[in-house]
Amino acid sequence: MKKKAVVLVSGGLDSATTLAIARAESFDCYALSFDYGQQHKIELDAAQRVTQLLGVVEHKTVLIGLGGIGGSALTDDHIPVPKFGGEGIPVTYVPARNTLFLAFALGWAEVLGAEDIFIGVNAVDYSGYPDCRPEFIQAFERLARLATKAGSEGVQFKVQTPLIHRTKAEIIQQGLTLGVNYALTISCYNADDKGRACGYCDSCHIRKEGFELAGVSDPTCYVTRSMTQK
Repeated sequence: MKKKAVVLVSGGLDSATTLAIARAESFDCYALSFDYGQQHKIELDAAQRVTQLLGVVEHKTVLIGLGGIGGSALTDDHIPVPKFGGEGIPVTYVPARNTLFLAFALGWAEVLGAEDIFIGVNAVDYSGYPDCRPEFIQAFERLARLATKAGSEGVQFKVQTPLIHRTKAEIIQQGLTLGVNYALTISCYNADDKGRACGYCDSCHIRKEGFELAGVSDPTCYVTRSMTQK
């Protein structure tokens, strides 16, 4: 029997690649996405497209009301998404987001009898997010083994982070070999209701640079071509 894994799928480039890697490693994949109050809910449509393309056993979308606490440009419409990054942790950081995502994934993994959780965090192009660091992942694994019935019975939960030390170009190159269609994905923090990327935000800059360094044509649909040149 194949091993089961819960895979976090946001609809972005990294999570799509992570799902493709989990499938290539012969896991039965259970995809988990979140409607967490993000302004760019169009990414959930992308998550659906990605899971349909790559194939999963089941895909759930869980509602979390992070918009109720705000504190991020992604969940509070009074905080603008910056056009260019600055110093320190950016305003697009969502308080406790990955901690909550992994907690839900852990709960589902325990129900499924899965020991592996895949998440597409990256510590190379991670834009300063503290919950994308290896130290955070290691700490969560310790928590998972202490805080669950399965862990107390000896299950060694593993949070798989296959992209954590890879550049965006390396991620893209691997994803293409695994059949990922990046035209289906959305990385933009400020995409419009048609799914077109703004071309300005940190995520757009990192994505565009990744395709350039990978030597691959960028399939992203931008609001206007001129935006990608500024």
